[in-house]
Parts: sequence; structure tokens; C-alpha cells
Amino acid sequence: MTKKIIIPLLCLLTLSSYGKSKKESFPETVSLTKEVLIDKIKGGWAAQTIGVVYGAPTEFKFTGTTIQNYQPIPWSDGYVKYWWDKKPGLFDDIYNDLTFVETFEIEGLNCPIDTLAQRFAWAEYHLAHANQAGRYNIRNGIMPPESGHWLNNPHADDLDFQIEADFIGLMAPGMVNQAMDIANRVGHIMNSGDGFYGGAFVSALYSNAFISSDVEAVLNNSLSVIPVESQFHQCIADVISVYKIYPDDWEQCWFELHKKWNKDVGCPKGVFLSFNIDAKINSAYIALALLYGKGDFSKSMEIAVRCGQDSDCNPASVGGILGVMCGYSNIPKFWLNPLKEIEQLNFEGTTVSLNRAYNLSFKHALTLIEKNGGEISEKDVTIKTQKTKILPLEQNFKKTIPIFRERKDCFFTDEYTFDFNGNGFVVYGNLVSTKSVTADYIHRVSIRHIGSEVFGMAEPNDNYVAEMEIWIDGELDKTIKLPMKNTSRRLEPAWKYLLAEGKHQVKLKWLNRAKDYLIRVNDIIYYSENKLPSNYYHN
Repeated sequence: MTKKIIIPLLCLLTLSSYGKSKKESFPETVSLTKEVLIDKIKGGWAAQTIGVVYGAPTEFKFTGTTIQNYQPIPWSDGYVKYWWDKKPGLFDDIYNDLTFVETFEIEGLNCPIDTLAQRFAWAEYHLAHANQAGRYNIRNGIMPPESGHWLNNPHADDLDFQIEADFIGLMAPGMVNQAMDIANRVGHIMNSGDGFYGGAFVSALYSNAFISSDVEAVLNNSLSVIPVESQFHQCIADVISVYKIYPDDWEQCWFELHKKWNKDVGCPKGVFLSFNIDAKINSAYIALALLYGKGDFSKSMEIAVRCGQDSDCNPASVGGILGVMCGYSNIPKFWLNPLKEIEQLNFEGTTVSLNRAYNLSFKHALTLIEKNGGEISEKDVTIKTQKTKILPLEQNFKKTIPIFRERKDCFFTDEYTFDFNGNGFVVYGNLVSTKSVTADYIHRVSIRHIGSEVFGMAEPNDNYVAEMEIWIDGELDKTIKLPMKNTSRRLEPAWKYLLAEGKHQVKLKWLNRAKDYLIRVNDIIYYSENKLPSNYYHN
């Protein structure tokens, strides 16, 4: 007989008791009223936005440490509107989601990955990390999945897809395999490997939150879509294991994660530094906050922020997942009232407000419920749930071990050459403008030692595009473009992985040098297929 469960409007968020079996089966069908479904969808969107704003003051201010209890985290009336006006780019979690929601609405729910990629790449709002690297690739003819592949994107393990995957679970309630189909079409635009798994995991969390208010069951069933051989799965599994040992001490769990997983291999901003935007550790903070928050909305959000690192995106996901479980109507007024000031306003780069997002996701959810064998009546819906299928294994940065980060702090105008021993490198730097610097200043100060603070970063309307050749061991590897325009910029001037292990020489040759620009080299990160001996720097 088919099992059936009715979910009431007012849901209780409870954890499975300590020591219970790891995975529980969800019912084969779940029935709920349309009123409840839209309330849960609204709860997901609203609470995600609340989480972004709640973590705004702490975002990447606490790297490699927790935010201790004596540090206040503000929230008050007018606070959401304050950040809306002050920093529109803070809402990248939302406007990236909405770009895809809008595309599905215009092009249809079966629209192909190339259509999604083009709409994403040509949206004129600020992006960073894997998103911007993916955008650059697409604008230069490298389409997904290659646009998100680690050989073409040093940020492939970053959390970008993770922070913009929320909409997927909201449009595929209780249908985790349908969510993974959408995740595959979206996530490989900007990520691969663990970076892709971060978004797949969050998509599954949202999807499963529609059909269970048991946080631990939702967490375990969502993790089951990720291959156990992957580092991502192992990292999240460690959260669950440590929780069972220390069920009342989230900071001890954080510390165990820090010891084992707080390292970034790919992102040039984080390798060998405390900054960590890797999807594994930040998804682990989501899992940690869900477990230790024990279903309490405020407590879970606070823990997610106090874990540090990307402390606006992580509480956004935590809040959104719990918002689905409890519904918009049950989010505490303390949190919800400040949000209402901006619900009718369109997010940057889109024609979508939260109010419109609620309705679009509801519309898309109804379509997918019916498409996947569910039933829709005048007042009710019945969701046919899906037994999870495991995603294919993909793991980035194989045989690519960071061995050294060399500080350069220099600029060049024609050519730049360096040697290294290993099998890969990333040049961390960028094209800069000298238009705001007087010719006298440049004449008096060595180009290699001009303070970087005097130069403009990527400009919104500067159309200059530098062209540069990358030569490796005397052979031309590729010719690349370095646009000055912010939305078109290439994040790192040069990189190459999986060279033959050994000594290499790299030459960067600027082809169309312009007098008002310089290329800055901050650092060079070197890789090898072999770890350095522990006493390497003592010999």
C-alpha cells in the first residue's frame, strides 16, 4: 500500500533523538494544501534573504576563527532596507538565483544548459570567484561544463553554486532527483567537483525540507545524493559523526572540522591563507548549524553566522531550509518584519522582487509536481517523492598539491618571467588602471613598488581589453584577454595545472600595452603532484 502523510501548516522542527539510525525512508507520497505549499516556498525565499542580511557585517571578517559570544550580531527594524541601499552586491545569493528563475520562466522548465549559461553570463551585475570565472569563460566561448571545470576555472571548488542553488529545491519540492537534474544544468556553469556538490547538497536540503521537519533525516537524505568517495561527502559526514559525540557543543564540532578540513587548494585568494571559500567547509557549517540549532530558527541562524568564513551565505541557506520547514507565516516577526520593506523591490540585474519570486517558484513547483507523477486539485497537491540517485563522482585538483605561495607585489608593462619546480601555477593579480595617478608620481616611484591602493580595480565602464600571451617552457600556451570592465574581467591573469612534474619557465607577454594600465602580480601559487617533506624548509 502507498504510504501517505499530511503536513499541517504549523510544523514543529524536531531532531531525531541522539543515537537513532542514520537514514530514514521518506513516504512515497506527501499531500499538502496549496496554501501550505506557497507558504513554504515563501518561507524559503524570505528566510534566505534574512540570513544574507543578518550575516552582512561579518562576511569573511572572521576567517579561521569563530565569532565569540561577546561579539554582538545586530538585527533591528529597518536593517534589511539599510543593507539594500548600502550594498546591493550583498544580495548576490538572491539575484543569481533569480536570474535562473527568470530564465526558466521565459524559456521553459526544459531550457538547455547553454541558454541558462548565456543568460547568466550576460547579466550586468557584480560577480566574484567561480561565478565571475564562469562568466568570463562563457563570454569568451568556453561553454559549460568546461566553463566550470577546474582546469579552466581555479575557483571550481568555491561555494558559488552552493549559494545560488536554493531556488532549485524550492521549485522541486520533495522531488530530489528532479532537483538534481536542474542542478546539473545550472551548477556546471560555474563549478565542478566539490563546488558542484555544494549546490547539489543545498538543492536537496531544500527539496527534502518540504516533506520532513526532522532536521537530521533531511540532512542525511540530502547527503545521500553525493558520492561517498568524494571529499565533500566525507567532510559533511564528519559533521554528523562529531555531532553524535558532542551533541551540545557546536564549537567543538567546529574545531574538529577546522583541524581536518580548513584548507583551500584551488581558490587563489585562499590557498595558504586563512580565507576559505571552499564549498566543503562552508557546507559543513550549514550542516553544523542545522544539527546544533535543533530546529530553532534564531539559534540555527546565529550558529551559522558564528562559524565565520562566508557568514552571510551560510545562514542564508540555513534560514531558507528552516523557512521551508516552518513556512513564511511561522517565521518570527522579529526576523520577518524588517524584510517586508523590500519584498516589492526588484533585485539588481533582474526584473524580479521577492513577491514575484514567491509566485514564480510556486508556479514552477506545480508544473514539476505534475510532470513527476504528482496530483494537483483545486486546493491540494500530492507530491510523489523520489528515492535518491547518487550523482557521478567528480573530484577536482587531482595530483595538484599546493606547495608554496610566493609574494611578488609588483607590476609589469611588457613581459614578466618566472621559474618554478612543480606541475602547476596560478598567478594571482589583475589588470589595473593608472588614470587616477599623476605621471609625476609614476616617474618618481618604481613601477615595481607603487602601492596598490592608488590603482583602480576593474571599472564598470572602461572598455580597454589587454591581450596577453602565456608562454610555458618556450612554447605559446594560449593568448588571453584581460578586460578592464568589471563584469567582463578575468580574475587571474594566468594559470596552468597538470604539467609534467619538474622545472618550468613561464613568460607573460603583453601584446597591446596601453599607457594608462599596468598588470599587477600579487602572488604566485605553485603546485606539485607530490607533498613537500615536513622538514623541507628546515634543510
